[in-house]
Amino acid sequence: MIATAKPDLVTVNIDGKEIAVPKGTNVIEAARLVNVDVPHYCYHPKLTIVGNCRMCLIEMGMPAVDPATKAPIMDPATGKQKINWIPRPQIGCGTNVSPGLHVRTTTPMVKDAREGVMEFLLINHPLDCPICDQAGECKLQEQATGYGRGYSRFIEDKNVKPKRTQLGPRVTLDDERCILCSRCIRFSKEIAKDDVLGFVDRGSYSTLTCFPGKKLENNYSLNTVDICPVGALTSTDFRFKMRVWFLKQTNAIDTESSVGANTVVWSREGTIYRITPRRNDEVNDTWMADSGRVLFKAVQAPDRLSAVKINGTDSAFDIAINAAAELFKANAGAVAVVGSGRSTVEEQFLTKQLATALKASTHLVSRVGEGDKLLVSADRNPNVRGALVTGLISTLPGVKLVDLGAQIDAGKVKVVVTVGEDLAAAGLNAGQLAKISLIVLGTHAKSMDGGAKVVIPTLTAFEKSGTFVNQQFRIQKFLKAVPPMAGATDDLIVLAKLVGAAGGATIPTEVNALWKTIAAAVPALATTTFANLPETGQLLDATPFSALPFVEGETLHYKPAQPVVAAANA
Repeated sequence: MIATAKPDLVTVNIDGKEIAVPKGTNVIEAARLVNVDVPHYCYHPKLTIVGNCRMCLIEMGMPAVDPATKAPIMDPATGKQKINWIPRPQIGCGTNVSPGLHVRTTTPMVKDAREGVMEFLLINHPLDCPICDQAGECKLQEQATGYGRGYSRFIEDKNVKPKRTQLGPRVTLDDERCILCSRCIRFSKEIAKDDVLGFVDRGSYSTLTCFPGKKLENNYSLNTVDICPVGALTSTDFRFKMRVWFLKQTNAIDTESSVGANTVVWSREGTIYRITPRRNDEVNDTWMADSGRVLFKAVQAPDRLSAVKINGTDSAFDIAINAAAELFKANAGAVAVVGSGRSTVEEQFLTKQLATALKASTHLVSRVGEGDKLLVSADRNPNVRGALVTGLISTLPGVKLVDLGAQIDAGKVKVVVTVGEDLAAAGLNAGQLAKISLIVLGTHAKSMDGGAKVVIPTLTAFEKSGTFVNQQFRIQKFLKAVPPMAGATDDLIVLAKLVGAAGGATIPTEVNALWKTIAAAVPALATTTFANLPETGQLLDATPFSALPFVEGETLHYKPAQPVVAAANA
């Protein structure tokens, strides 16, 4: 890692509390460091400052000095340097800290300003909180309660604006709820680089819309829903599905590529309802791709495997393990193992142990697509680097299993264990598949499964806990969000049983216990434990793999559009 210089610190005073913060810190973020809330709507730590909403009004002042001599002017009553307070409230979002800055957030002037702004924002806002999708996570609700007057003096009719407007295939707009914060406009222009949104008309008739002939249909459109502080922008898929206060939140990782964007899975009673981004400034800031939000639908997909099968007939788990053991014994020295870049570090470690016990060759399948230079990389596997770290592979995989096909044709491989991979899609032809006895571990039915000797259903990433190593060689953990589907078995249990069937040692199958074994066997993970992995992940030493020719664009990862000093989630 390259050492970064420590930022210069400046001392500021917020509501009587002095704090040293990095130079350039926004006043809103500086206040958070002393647990002072400065309410806001248009401000977002990853977007440019516009000062639209005026909700973050505060009092500011600077130490008084003599204009001629620059000597401090002292207050005789307190014996301290006098503070020259600006006579009118200022916006906190548009101010960065400077040495000696004083901020007051609880004065009568600030209170009156906030109440006035809140009253103005509510003039045309509909009273539909009971049916609003944002209820439970609405900043307008929270701040109307915390900073509003509690009553309205407005007696005129509210303006009527468009409702249920489809801005794109995934985003629905209720314009009556929009407070014109422009977060969505700035995100589309600055982050997604798809400048399609804007305001039309003036005053209280202003309306959010797409530019003529355009739609909000980029792969990051749902981030506008995430950052909308009210219920104006809603997810068409999640709309009216569930109240957020009923949902359990579980930290997870986007598995669609090697970027490893941090996410939150929202579920209730074993059913997943949505996925949203989780802030990690080192990986994905506060964003994620739309394509990663629908991955949970695979959990209950119609082609989900739910029954152990031997030669196409339903069987029991233990019988299937015994059948695999017989195949290993009868074909000693002629077994190959196909691991997966979608498996967790823990599963790849056990896959390596299985290959060692069988003295089998190991293979991995590469998935390559076009990277977008944001949060979807060219490598569409989430954990190829985990396979390198655990020693499952020593070189980068190819898109097709050419070497394995050649070994099968030469009669050197007669049994193949595949962990979550479709061998037909990976290049093995029907003739090659017919020559081998196939043991399949997987979550969904594949075209080759009909000819498999043993099929054992396993878990999706939402039904288990584990770790992935992303394109930065940052190891990140995710947690089990929902219970396993009936009939499916944890991959760690299946692999450990197969290791035992192959004559290998007994290995723990619980993640925390397994990590003691992993730390003892994998030098790069010697000081790591699952329980102590930070929420933001831990960078590993990538030096041993620096010479490998990764996919073009694969070493890139998303960086913020602007340097930001932030202390908490927006």
